[in-house]
Amino acid sequence: MRSDISFTVSSAERRRLNAITANPKSPQKHVWRARIVLLSGDGVGTTAIMAETGKSKTCVWRWQERFMHEGVDGLLCDRSRPPGKTPVPPERV
Repeated sequence: MRSDISFTVSSAERRRLNAITANPKSPQKHVWRARIVLLSGDGVGTTAIMAETGKSKTCVWRWQERFMHEGVDGLLCDRSRPPGKTPVPPERV
């Protein structure tokens, strides 16, 4: 079982996160990631965050942990993943 995590959101981080959520041109994935962190920083529990954002428990945990380790910049980048299927060799095309 995962132990509870605890972190504080500094005023500078809070300003950046609020700017992300307020900007209509922000990608929606960045907006909900920022909302997860803002709610967590306000002391809202995981279940309430799940209800508020419509995201799963593992999703909420993932972005809380990413913020703890990488800060706001960690919320704005996606980790690369290997392709699901191997590319088709040119001789088969």
